[in-house]
Amino acid sequence: MKRILSLLLILLSVATVAQKQETPVKVLPLIPLPKEVTPSSDVFTLTAKTLIVLTNEKFKPEADYLNKYLKTNYNIELQIVASVPNDGNYIFITQPDFQGGFLENYDLSMNQNQLLLTAEGNEGLFYGIETLIQLMPLEKSLSGVLGDAELKIPCANIKDAPRYQWRGMHLDCSRHFFSKEEVKKYLDYLAMYKFNVFHWHLTDDQGWRVEIKKYPLLTTIGSQRKETVIGHPSDTAHYDGKPYGGFYTQEDIKEIVTYAGVRHITVVPEIEMPGHSLAAVAAYPQFSCNNGHYETWTTWGQSLDNYCPGNDSTFLFLEDILSEVCNLFPGMYIHIGGDECAKDRWKTCPKCQKRIVDEKLKNENELQSYFIARIEKYLNSKGKQIIGWDEILEGGLAPNAAVMSWRGTKGGVTAAKQKHNVVMSPGKPCYFDHYQSKDKKEPPAIGGFNPLDSVYAYKPTPQSLKENEAQYIMGAQGNVWTEYITDFKSVEYMSMPRMAALSEVLWTPSEKKDYKNFIER
Repeated sequence: MKRILSLLLILLSVATVAQKQETPVKVLPLIPLPKEVTPSSDVFTLTAKTLIVLTNEKFKPEADYLNKYLKTNYNIELQIVASVPNDGNYIFITQPDFQGGFLENYDLSMNQNQLLLTAEGNEGLFYGIETLIQLMPLEKSLSGVLGDAELKIPCANIKDAPRYQWRGMHLDCSRHFFSKEEVKKYLDYLAMYKFNVFHWHLTDDQGWRVEIKKYPLLTTIGSQRKETVIGHPSDTAHYDGKPYGGFYTQEDIKEIVTYAGVRHITVVPEIEMPGHSLAAVAAYPQFSCNNGHYETWTTWGQSLDNYCPGNDSTFLFLEDILSEVCNLFPGMYIHIGGDECAKDRWKTCPKCQKRIVDEKLKNENELQSYFIARIEKYLNSKGKQIIGWDEILEGGLAPNAAVMSWRGTKGGVTAAKQKHNVVMSPGKPCYFDHYQSKDKKEPPAIGGFNPLDSVYAYKPTPQSLKENEAQYIMGAQGNVWTEYITDFKSVEYMSMPRMAALSEVLWTPSEKKDYKNFIER
């Protein structure tokens, strides 16, 4: 009998072990995946009686952000108190004992009664709150009664920190214009995935979208085009015959910058120069080489007409514009474009050729470098730094410029070797205006193929760089150019879920990344 009981106990033990082995590991729906995650079987129940314990007033904006999210989505509003209660459950927001300048790091520990959020900086606390929000149930409160909802939040212990300092997403509002509210929604997506840079493309050949009070024609003329090409440009292309336009007032921009700031996102405006500037010279032709009659461009590609670097008044014009831009955008960087600048007009322009001789320049490439360096000197005097596409390397890099590498990685590698800061943004796989599948039902795109798995597999730091050179790779960025993206639903379709994949590239430690696990989450 004893032998039978022993055998039964052994079989039961084996069955129990087998059952444990077959139980799948709990996958929390967190993107980007945190640095360390230890799931728990506990559940924290958040109700209107839950308190937010705030012992440091500097974290009040983030506590208010959490409360506003709960009110909007679940009809719950929490009371904020200054000390830990004797009973009930609470969210305790605090700082670590040791503070070493890790402002984006956070810890989140949870049990049934207490949710502890620890962060040194406001940024880290905000990211912790975004992680907490991802753990909340998808079902929103349908009750009209304030505080009626009850949120069951799976518990976990999380230690988290970003991998790169520049985690960027771009949106082109020049080719197609998106409303203030749509831009805010885009910022909400960035915040959810812990991006901290919004690269806002505001000017190009097809439209000038930022109000400059000293030069009103930039928006009355430059923000409008008489029609738009249908499909891909060609000699036989057709046009829709519909006037198109739109711009952001300075009040709009201040509102958007403030909205981004609450989410710890820096807005980097792009004011294109010296190329991609036809909309500007259509409004003020005296700053072009030919001083002719121009129209805001109705097609895509690269216009031959742009700013004249041989004319000193061109620089005064741009300095006036940049002065207003600097006042609108508090971040360190101003993106000055610098890409795809046709130099045909410069070659036949007497003023440009005189500038080449006077400044002892070798050619038009060095003339572009002169142009960029002169703009950089002005922006440095305003406390700003320039960043430009990798063409700004041609003719020599301006002394303090950062480079955004889009034509592959070569430009970024060259700049890093020269000890310049770099943001990697190669067309493959970081251009989200390219096709994301080979399905024939895919909407029109500019071309190229950047599927989700290739975005997820991307490694921003080139292996060819030595350790002391790799430190100049600030991070990477996904770009959404809008020649063929005409409305915001299409922006969402083209950016998602590739934006989510890129967020994990930029946040999650490389050894923690797993594509299959990412898809499940």
